[in-house]
Amino acid sequence: MKFILGKKLNMTQIFDEDNKVVPVTLVEVFSCTVTQIRMEDKDGYEAVQIGMGEKKKFNKPEKGHLSKSLGNCRVLKEFKIDAKEYKVGDKIDASVFEEGEDVTVTGISKGKGFQGVVKRYNFKGGPASHGQKHSLRSPGSIGALGPQKVFKGKRMAGRMGSDRVFVKGLKVVKVDAENGILAISGALPGRRGTLLEIVSEKK
Repeated sequence: MKFILGKKLNMTQIFDEDNKVVPVTLVEVFSCTVTQIRMEDKDGYEAVQIGMGEKKKFNKPEKGHLSKSLGNCRVLKEFKIDAKEYKVGDKIDASVFEEGEDVTVTGISKGKGFQGVVKRYNFKGGPASHGQKHSLRSPGSIGALGPQKVFKGKRMAGRMGSDRVFVKGLKVVKVDAENGILAISGALPGRRGTLLEIVSEKK
């Protein structure tokens, strides 16, 4: 399984071999360093931890974990895979992916603040007729006659967005290994600058 970390740039469109327009999202892929190997006998599971970016200030535990040879990693992420193929210090860049490869992208979606039920859950709202005052976008009844309480999990107004989102079934349309850019089909979660985890799908 292939994996890497990247930063969302923007959406654009390119033409494929049949001159059809393909909407893509450009992702700036950083050169990641393997910082730790998790093993079953020691940690209870197998995983590879990679780091990217640069961080200026470190506390003592971080300094001990990241030696000088591994660089000043700002972000650390783990991927639960067979860790026997990797060792600490290995580099991972955009060249590991191929055009046409299926990937799954994970990121934090855009935060939309406090929203009502019409926007948050696509409620229809009340009738826009005579006798309706300030109730066009209201949720309606939320209780029950018997228990006389509001049940847990009731769809109501609240904070929307800023969720961890998985998007499966995407394709790597173009690979620019020299500039560290991946063009991935479709829309990806988050705003410009969102950290994305890109993992190849199992066949």
